[in-house]
Amino acid sequence: MTVTVVGLDADDTLWHSESHFAVTETRFRELLEPWIRGDDVSARLLDRERSNLEIFGYGAKGFTLSMIETALEVTNGDLPASAIQRIVDWGKELSSHPVELLDGVAETIYSLSDEFQLLLITKGDLFHQESKVAESGLADYFDRVEILTEKSPEAYCRVLAGSGIDIREFVMVGNSIRSDVLPVIEIGGRAVHVPYDITWSHETVDTSLGEVTWTQIETFSELPRTLTRF
Repeated sequence: MTVTVVGLDADDTLWHSESHFAVTETRFRELLEPWIRGDDVSARLLDRERSNLEIFGYGAKGFTLSMIETALEVTNGDLPASAIQRIVDWGKELSSHPVELLDGVAETIYSLSDEFQLLLITKGDLFHQESKVAESGLADYFDRVEILTEKSPEAYCRVLAGSGIDIREFVMVGNSIRSDVLPVIEIGGRAVHVPYDITWSHETVDTSLGEVTWTQIETFSELPRTLTRF
């Protein structure tokens, strides 16, 4: 069937996100240098983030709390209060960072909205994601905005069923193979992968998956031409 509905990821697909987290993690590694090596800091932080996902979910708030917990663990509770305040301030910076659209996104969204029903399907902190959508200037071009706790096959099925969308008419576009590609393919849909310069380790997957295939483009601006080939 012809594609009539396009699902779009937000963070690192429409606007920059992970690069801001990477800058903050570099600061965090430097903060803990007196106690532990930088690579070990990142590994410990990733473990803590993963264990906290079911409690705090995705986003800047969970990341900030995971940094505080990691710092207290590796310093045996000896981290000065001033350092904890610095981590909190970094978290506030992440949460209030201006939205920066990726190159070509605005023009491409305008073009696509004339031909397709557009769904924004993202995950993370509800308040933060709603704020970013509003600030992006793109909100009016989406027929529906879905902010999920996790992008699972079941979650995609609920989103599509809620709008009466046939999976055969749907294609998902995003930077994460783990979250934007594989779950959609699993339920019989199609997907377009748009790589971002940085990928959070939690989102990294083995792409040597035999029969599983998807379309990959290098820039978001290539999307309209790519959709004509489905």
